[in-house]
Amino acid sequence: MSDMNDDVFDEDDWDDQDFDAGLLEEELRQAAAVLDPVPAELQQIAVDAYALHDLDARVAELTFDSLVDALPVRGAGDPPRMLTFQAGEVTVDVEVTAHGLMGQVLPPQPARIEVLTGPRPGSSLTCDDLGRFTADAPPSGPFALRLRTGGDVVVTEWLRA
Repeated sequence: MSDMNDDVFDEDDWDDQDFDAGLLEEELRQAAAVLDPVPAELQQIAVDAYALHDLDARVAELTFDSLVDALPVRGAGDPPRMLTFQAGEVTVDVEVTAHGLMGQVLPPQPARIEVLTGPRPGSSLTCDDLGRFTADAPPSGPFALRLRTGGDVVVTEWLRA
């Protein structure tokens, strides 16, 4: 009767073999490309996501989230989600409801805001003289905000609506 462990390699066996990890990796990569290729749509999403990456952007840190930081209010059916982001001297307050989102950039300044929701181009919003902005529809799924203020670009963390 044969021992089942006869067919199992241990580390010493790997050292004894003429083994080229790079060649094996390339063969596996080619086999995966033929047998399980990356869908073209997913590949385009990856390229677009990289293209959206702003090297000069500052990341705005989430400093307040009412889902985590606020005390629950009794009797409130569907309270809005309040978010505050901070990047240096720039603060962005956002209120997300079932009807849309509204917010304010502080200190008030002209800004163009993009609501990023994935591979599709985000909706573009403009701040008024007081730094306020609104969107008629709430983001569906994960979202982030990209603010362009003068020469600065600020991007918020990604959150679920």
